[in-house]
Parts: sequence; C-alpha cells; structure tokens
Amino acid sequence: MSIEPSNLTAQLHHRAAGNPPSTLPGSAISNCYPGLEFDFRNVWRRLLEGIVLHEARGFVVSAEGEHERLAGRYLISVADFPTRMAVRNPDGTYGGLAFMEWSNALADVVAQHSGELVPCAFFDPQNPDAELEIVELRVRPMFVSSEAGGGPTAAIAEELAQPGELTQSLCSPWQNDYQECGCYYWAASRPDYVNVDQTAAGTTGNNWLARSREPKVYDVPELTHEELFREWETLLRFIVGGRDAD
Repeated sequence: MSIEPSNLTAQLHHRAAGNPPSTLPGSAISNCYPGLEFDFRNVWRRLLEGIVLHEARGFVVSAEGEHERLAGRYLISVADFPTRMAVRNPDGTYGGLAFMEWSNALADVVAQHSGELVPCAFFDPQNPDAELEIVELRVRPMFVSSEAGGGPTAAIAEELAQPGELTQSLCSPWQNDYQECGCYYWAASRPDYVNVDQTAAGTTGNNWLARSREPKVYDVPELTHEELFREWETLLRFIVGGRDAD
C-alpha cells in the first residue's frame, strides 16, 4: 500500500502500523482545552493574517508588518462576532468576562468570511480608557483547497498550523488539567465541590482544591500548579465518610 503525497484526504485517514485508533483525528480524544492527543485550538491562532493569537484567549502574542502595534492587545470581536462573553458565578452573580473557545467564537466568521477582509476590534490593556481600535484583517481559509475536487478538503491549511503546533500546548505534567478542569466547564477527573449543603443563604460546599475545609464557600481553586507539581501527594486528600482522611 502506498499513499501519494498529493492525496491529503487519504493521509488523514491512514493508520500507521502499530498505532491505536485514537491516532486518527476522527477518533482522538481532543476536547479543546486542550485534548490528550492534540490541541485543536492552535488551528485558530493564525486565522487572521498579520497576527498570532494565544490558543485559549484573545491575547495577540505577536504581530508583523503594519500590525506590529497590535501585539499585547486583546481581540474582542471579529466581523461583529464577539470573542468573549459575560459569565455568571454558581450563585448567579456576575463573574466578569471570559473568552469563548475559538471554535465557538470564530466558526461563523470562517463560514461567512473566508478569504475576506473583516473589521476586528482590539482592546489595549495598557490604555484601558482608550477607544477600541478597529483594524481590517483578512480571514485565512481553514482548509487546503483541491483543484481536482473544486473545493476545500479535510486537510488543515499549512498557513494555520505548522508541523508540531497541534501538540505544542498539551498539558504536561497532568496537574495542569487537574487544577484547571472542572465539571462546571466539562466532565473532569475530580469533583468540583464536596460536602455540599443547602442553607438559607444558598448552596455551600468545600472546594476540592481548597486549603481549608472551613468556611464552606464557592470559590476558585487555591492550590497552584507549582504546588501540585511539587507535592500533590501531600496536598490532595480523599473524602471518606464525609470527612478528609487524616
């Protein structure tokens, strides 16, 4: 069996001898923040010509040419589609603004404006009171176009993801995802809260990564990545019979 280099679709579906099924894009465990085999968020980083975005938020990592001034700013909308939204805390209070995953924020942009110039709004954190700057940037096509097929293929365009970039932001070691992934975002490998009670003041509980079990509140994890890297076996505890193991 041989694969011609020009047959990009066949390359995508080729399973090399000895590799498990999860090495194929169609069956890989690849949730986008990030996955286990590859981090698909990286495909969106170079979607707009002239700038490179952070894989998880609208921060402009670098920019080139006439757009160099945009480095260090935040992209908050593309073609009038917002890239961030207001979020609510578990108790319903306002929790600030959070960037959406690129596949949610920019899917319609790709579908409607591929190859076109679109207005992009940028926020400068160094001058928070300044007006947003609107810059027109071209949307790169996401997939390689086939002359034979007369349209896009399933292969990702090289301008969007260079070799190695789909895996460059995978979590290593495992403590990254353990600290960041919670069930209020997607199914995680640990609880968010334990010892949960319903009180007159509302729902309270112990955060799984809290330093102390009192008071019971809803709060962000207190244990840092570095602490989990260095001493997870002493910091992470089990709940047995409603209490921490001694």
